[in-house]
Amino acid sequence: MAADQAQIHLFIDTNIFLFFYHFTPDDLEELRKLAVLLEEKKVVLYLTDQVIAEFRRKREKTIADALKGLKEQRLNLKFPQVCKDYPEYAELQQLQNQYRTGHANLLEKLSQDVAKKALKADETIGELFTKATEIKTTPELIERAKLRVDIGNPPGKKGSLGDAINWELLLEQVPAGTNLHFITGDGDYASALDENRFNDFLLQEWTDRGILNELHFYPWLSSFFNNHFPEIKLASKLEMEFAIRAFVVSSNFSKTHKAIARLSKHTKFTSEQINDIVQAAVLNNQISLIAKDEDVHQFLSNIISGHEADIEEANLAELQRLLAKEPPEEQKNDGDDVAF
Repeated sequence: MAADQAQIHLFIDTNIFLFFYHFTPDDLEELRKLAVLLEEKKVVLYLTDQVIAEFRRKREKTIADALKGLKEQRLNLKFPQVCKDYPEYAELQQLQNQYRTGHANLLEKLSQDVAKKALKADETIGELFTKATEIKTTPELIERAKLRVDIGNPPGKKGSLGDAINWELLLEQVPAGTNLHFITGDGDYASALDENRFNDFLLQEWTDRGILNELHFYPWLSSFFNNHFPEIKLASKLEMEFAIRAFVVSSNFSKTHKAIARLSKHTKFTSEQINDIVQAAVLNNQISLIAKDEDVHQFLSNIISGHEADIEEANLAELQRLLAKEPPEEQKNDGDDVAF
């Protein structure tokens, strides 16, 4: 799985975060998957203070525009007089009234959560911002950004420094020799010949920083995940994969208990995952030596229960032996005490 590779260095432009408050082909689950990757330190997300400030400035306006579009989605069907003698007319009238009520309730709840900053997007983006690597603007960097805009170098437009500040920060702060994965829906970064390619001028600037520097361009967060984690559709599945991996490679008893705690949050495993867990329990002595500890015993017993036919026979037999609890001492001695 791609998560086994070296850390991925990532930058996400402000517009990508704002899309999750508006109309976007990406699902909020993409952000949740990213949060898991950050927690596992599989991804380094560079977050400039310029992105944070722009996000805070534009959040309300973006939501207001989205709500305006939602409010305008009225269902106002008109029926000719000849329809009114049919039962379907009454059914459609009832459905239309239900739509109006549901539409009004949805708008009211949305407005309340927007005001409280309690939208799911708020929660997930807030988590990402907390886990990201923040890089801050300096007066010297602002001057470089101004010069870039004044002489007409991309990115950005005359009178707008935001994109130039972000780019200068990345040039300055991302370690040399780093492959950067850049996600933006802003055409100022794209090639004039192909909107799915990075601007040639900026690409050359990046590669000039060192022979190992590469820059990968994505117009959507989903296109990044399709490229690097195509098999993972849900954040919960991604977290499960990391939890299984932590269990398999556990190097001490403490890590085994922590991995068990993570895995115990999940209830459904594939046959392949079950076999990976069972094999690790048999072969890794940091698991097998504590197989009778309450949490480990409970988890492994649940894993094999009902799935015996799916598990490799030798591994199943060995795990069952490890889990077999010794009878109490008094029971073992019952047959040994013979009176003469």
